[in-house]
Amino acid sequence: MFSLSELAPLNQHQDQCKLLKPWWEVFMDYLGVLMLMTSVLACTEQLSRDKLLCIPLDPLPSTTRSPTDNMGHITSQQPATPTPSVTSQPQGRRTHLVYQQYVYISQVCYHDALPFCSRFFPYMALMQTLVLVASGSFWLHFPHTSARIEHFLTILSKCCESPWTSQVLSHTAQQETAQDKNVSNQNAPPHSLLYLPSMNFIRHVSIDSGTGSPLLKRAESISTTVPPSPCPSTCFLSTQTPPSNMAELEQDPQHDISLDKNDGEQARALFEKVHKFRSHSESSSVIYKVYLAQTVFKLLLVVLIGSYTIPLLSSFSFTHSCEVEEQALVGYSSFQCVHVLSSLLRKLLLAYMSLLGVYGLLNLYTLGWILHSALRQYSFHSLKDVSSLKDVPDLRNDLAFLLHMLDQYDPLLVERLSVFLSPPSESRPGEEGMGEEDLERCWGEEQLRHLVTADTEGCSRLALVALPRIPPALYKLSHLHVLRLEFITDARFSGQLSNMASLRELHLYHCSAAIAPDALSILQDRLEVLHLTFTQPSQLPEWVLSLRSLRQLHLSGRLHSEGVVARSWPLGSLRHLHDLRVLVIRGMLQRVPGELCDLVGSLVRLEIHNEGTRLLAQTGLKGLVGLTELLLQDCQLERLPSALTALSNLHSLDLQHNKLRSLEELIGLAQLRHLSNLRLAYNHIVTIPPCISLLQSLEVLDLSNNQLYSLSPSLFSLQGLHKLILSGNLLRQLPVEVRTLQLLTKLDISGNRLESLPSELFSGCLKLRELNASYNYLHSLPKEVGALTQVCRLDLRSNSLEELPCELVQCSGLYGGGLLVEDWLFFSLPPQVRDLLSQSSSPPKSDTFPYFCPTQWSFHSALESDI
Repeated sequence: MFSLSELAPLNQHQDQCKLLKPWWEVFMDYLGVLMLMTSVLACTEQLSRDKLLCIPLDPLPSTTRSPTDNMGHITSQQPATPTPSVTSQPQGRRTHLVYQQYVYISQVCYHDALPFCSRFFPYMALMQTLVLVASGSFWLHFPHTSARIEHFLTILSKCCESPWTSQVLSHTAQQETAQDKNVSNQNAPPHSLLYLPSMNFIRHVSIDSGTGSPLLKRAESISTTVPPSPCPSTCFLSTQTPPSNMAELEQDPQHDISLDKNDGEQARALFEKVHKFRSHSESSSVIYKVYLAQTVFKLLLVVLIGSYTIPLLSSFSFTHSCEVEEQALVGYSSFQCVHVLSSLLRKLLLAYMSLLGVYGLLNLYTLGWILHSALRQYSFHSLKDVSSLKDVPDLRNDLAFLLHMLDQYDPLLVERLSVFLSPPSESRPGEEGMGEEDLERCWGEEQLRHLVTADTEGCSRLALVALPRIPPALYKLSHLHVLRLEFITDARFSGQLSNMASLRELHLYHCSAAIAPDALSILQDRLEVLHLTFTQPSQLPEWVLSLRSLRQLHLSGRLHSEGVVARSWPLGSLRHLHDLRVLVIRGMLQRVPGELCDLVGSLVRLEIHNEGTRLLAQTGLKGLVGLTELLLQDCQLERLPSALTALSNLHSLDLQHNKLRSLEELIGLAQLRHLSNLRLAYNHIVTIPPCISLLQSLEVLDLSNNQLYSLSPSLFSLQGLHKLILSGNLLRQLPVEVRTLQLLTKLDISGNRLESLPSELFSGCLKLRELNASYNYLHSLPKEVGALTQVCRLDLRSNSLEELPCELVQCSGLYGGGLLVEDWLFFSLPPQVRDLLSQSSSPPKSDTFPYFCPTQWSFHSALESDI
């Protein structure tokens, strides 16, 4: 006997392994149970009810007939006369077989006449189902993989329970939470606004979702019995807070709650475990290989089962003929038999094969997912968009594969684990309560220099996240160019800022920075780029308005029509920013602030990312006559703003991600003599009006991802075009007038419905350097393509091409990887042409297409190549 406590670890292990099972694995588990139940039912019926019932076919010999039979035979020949007898005579032919003879014949015919599948199908189905069920979880229990998987699940469980995880994730959700709270506070009556503006960390329910996960059950049970750790992520204001406590908190503006020392030490130990497991699991890919082999084995087993089971359907018959050699024992040689369970077994076999077919399709889908996805590489693309998790490294091999599987279950669990994979987060646990000496010891000059990175331009960068204050050693980094501060509780710049002679760019992410007067004078003379991310306009520091040397200002936060520029920054507040040339606003404006006209003498670039809020009033643009670049994205614009006609110096206009349907207002842009770059991608444009021919100064035109079915001939009157982007539309034909664009160097027509390309394209656009015609229905490529001697990038992937013209050898710019086609299509060229196109050369530079070496010409997987 064994106790329930001995079964608890097994049950817990099974629950944790569910985290690594995607939906198709769970579906296949249920299908395995159904197939197992079907085979068990067939076996039960086979053992309890299966039998044959047989009767003889040939008549009895005359010597063996009894007198009674002869009398009956004579009687049957006489005319039937009605008799008054009450009892009726037996009907049919008498066989003179006793019960034991019937049993004997049934057993003999069961083994001789009944087909093999009718006798052994239930047992075969049971055995092969057991093999499928066992192979479904083989990768979780294989000796070389189970230990690594259990270690991973244990670390993941501790990461989910750690208070430090909740704290870091609460930082990333603070902006959204505070914005939602700000909206509710504005709609509520003044007497009901009970909130703490000094709280730096607010819990967001969506970040801690996924509590149904087996890993989080233990954390929930602990939270109900043990007092919560003083973690900022667990601090939220209840509506039942006593008024006295509310008053105390409001009177203490520096009120903050931090992790205790024990939590910090536990987090450091967990960081060490994660690093050791990462170095161990990234050294090999045994889990990935076992899972791939398991999937291939199950797919081959399903094909094998189906190959010999489907032909057996026709062998299930209700009647069977049986020839018996032991005629001396029974007196008959031929019998007609019926199989009692034939109909039931046939139905069970059909049900079993249907379940097996779905099981095989799921395995085929799994194999396609494995081959198509780079499961041995994992990149935190979505998490890197969050400021505090930008330094999460890319993973590979088994750790990457486990994260891919975990991502199929719940991406929030991957997000929790990523906290302990970020290098800047490693030194932060338990720092909120440290003193000045502890801060200097943990964040000395050597530690800070170790965190400094360099970008592609050679500028040194440093990011500090979730510190109680600025480390004094920071001022010793005299060569630092870019400083990023995120969630700093007390960000105070002292006069020692003068030591940072190279500082030119500053990022403040939810930091209310205070600056000493002597430090402010230094920033006024040196700072050129400032990024501010905030939740409420009141969080913007006032000293920003005095940065007279500022050249770029980036504002990201909730802005309304009466927002930061109109209310918190009164009229004339921007006049001191004499050198401001770039202004980027990411918010929810309803109008373009007219106060921006104060920057008319210096502002040359304005970007408004409106996050889906409709920009109702654009008259504020009329005063910005010095603008050369204007970007209005996600502003829900349905027409071109009429205020654009006043921007006579405009060179670039970007109206992507709006709702433009008609371009009839383009006639007003004819006054913009310097407009050379027009981007209207990701709109709902259906047709191109003839008035587009008035924009003769255009050099770049982007109409991608719209709803264009055809191209107006007026478009090809823009003979000064250098780049034309028409990808992601519904074009079925490219007009021959394209030959008039003789200065065209880049043409992107990918993602359309083109079946052919006009030969005039290659004879007229001789300066073409980049041509992207991928993802169309092209059947052939004209031989005139050889005239494009300057082309250095030709993308023909995902078309219906059967061969390539040999004239491609004349395109010397394609040598060394400039031709992007499928592998099999490239090998259809003659060997001499292939050798020339494969010659190594310096890769041509392109701002749109990445460079691929010849080994990367094929698709990501063999399955995609076959398609």
